Amino acid sequence: MTLQDERTDADVELLREDPTGPPVFLPPSALPPPTGMARLRLTQLYRVGSVVLGLLLLVSIGQAVLALHQNGEARAMLVDRVDPAMVAQFELSDALGRQDDAIRAYAADGERARLVEYRQAVAEEANTTRRIRELLSDVPGKGPVLAGLDRLASDTAAWRGAFAEPIARGPGGGGLSPDSERSGTTAFTRVRSGNAVQQQALSTLHKKVADDLDRRARIAYWSVAAALIMVVLAALALALLIRRTVLTPVSSLSERVRAVAHGDFAHPMDVPGPAEIAELAAIIDAMRHRILDEWRVSSEARQMLNEQTAELRRSNKELEQFAYVASHDLQEPLRKVASFCQMLERRYGDQLDDRGRQYVEFAVDGAKRMQALINDLLSFSRVGRLSRTEDAVDLNAVVGQTLDDLSTLREETGARVTVADLPTVAGDRTQLGQLFLNLVGNAIKFRRPDVPPEVGISARRDGDHWEFACADNGIGIEPRYADRIFLIFQRLHPRDEYTGTGIGLALCKKIVEFHGGRIWLETEDRDGDAPGTTIRWTLPARPEPEPEPEGETEEKSEDDAG
Repeated sequence: MTLQDERTDADVELLREDPTGPPVFLPPSALPPPTGMARLRLTQLYRVGSVVLGLLLLVSIGQAVLALHQNGEARAMLVDRVDPAMVAQFELSDALGRQDDAIRAYAADGERARLVEYRQAVAEEANTTRRIRELLSDVPGKGPVLAGLDRLASDTAAWRGAFAEPIARGPGGGGLSPDSERSGTTAFTRVRSGNAVQQQALSTLHKKVADDLDRRARIAYWSVAAALIMVVLAALALALLIRRTVLTPVSSLSERVRAVAHGDFAHPMDVPGPAEIAELAAIIDAMRHRILDEWRVSSEARQMLNEQTAELRRSNKELEQFAYVASHDLQEPLRKVASFCQMLERRYGDQLDDRGRQYVEFAVDGAKRMQALINDLLSFSRVGRLSRTEDAVDLNAVVGQTLDDLSTLREETGARVTVADLPTVAGDRTQLGQLFLNLVGNAIKFRRPDVPPEVGISARRDGDHWEFACADNGIGIEPRYADRIFLIFQRLHPRDEYTGTGIGLALCKKIVEFHGGRIWLETEDRDGDAPGTTIRWTLPARPEPEPEPEGETEEKSEDDAG
């Protein structure tokens, strides 16, 4: 017989008594040996996956960065080196042409300005040639261009030595001889041919660098595209890995836990996934069995508690009924005892000695005190049993009736009672009257010698409750007795000092709690050694009526007027 079979009978009987409990019990089962993915832990999977994806991303991103770097270098080579060299080549061609034009003009008119222009063009040639060499110093394939520059410089030097410099050293103005014209033209033609070859070599270099830039740009674009594709593939692979190892197992586990939470305690917890998910499922399954066990114990305890509560409620009801009947039935015998003792004193008082009359007085006093105690007990037992709750009780009228009932005591003691404007509450008018009667009566009774009693009753709104206060200038109550004074039959003073049964404040507490409030002794707001006592209590406030819409009010007014 399995554990499930052993529990079935008791559990079925328990479920019949409490149908809100779990419908099925499963015995705890051992965790099956790990298979498949359950043999791997999430840390291992993500560590390996992170390394692989990291390497792939590093390689692809590194390739893209390298391609972009090379593309930048090729672009810088073209824009910062070759293109400025092409511009300088055109400046060099212009400088050569201005040299020929200036020296020929000087030979024709002999003006010194032409000679100065010639010298400036020679200097620009030299500077431009040097700049071209500097710009192309780091450019691959610059050999033909530099060789052309050397040949062009040699041809230019030969032209100047054979034609331009002799004219520049002369006075000028005499024109050119036919021989000089022919030799100069022939030499400068070689210069122009060399310059054309130089320009062609530089154009070839420019095309080569531009083609290299184009090739590197394509490589960069493909490298960046490949890197982006790798990033997307890595993100997809990571998402797939998370879905396979986390989301799907957790979702499956959530569905099983939700099924258990809805009452299907027989739902299996076999969740496929990594070792952590399998362990979590096992822990939840163990918690499920533990909850089941604790539920069985709590159900049994709750059943026992319900039985004890019912028994206690029955016993309390019987005790209340007994107290009511006993206090009610004892009234007549005590009344007879007191009446006959008084008649005995009046009729045979002259025949009794002092001790006899004292015994009669003791008997009468004891009967009266017992009668007062029974009356108080009767009032205490009636709270909550015999009540006539009204929706609106004007506490001003209740306190007014209370002061009328205490008028004789107030006149004898010279008490002054001030009452603030009190609200209208829902409750039992008679019990609320007893509440104020006991509180004001105690405030007057426990007065200081030779000091007229002063009692103040006030109220303030505190949220959904009214908070009342009854303050006096009497003998006061020490804070350590704040809880004791509201217990039944608790007295703080001997009977020969202050009369009473010790039920008054207990009756007040029961009345306030029956009306949904609480009562307490104020111990914090007293000013130092100021005499007196402040009793505070709360009562629920009546809900305020909702204001009528203005339209309806106007219609009613018109109807009334009509």
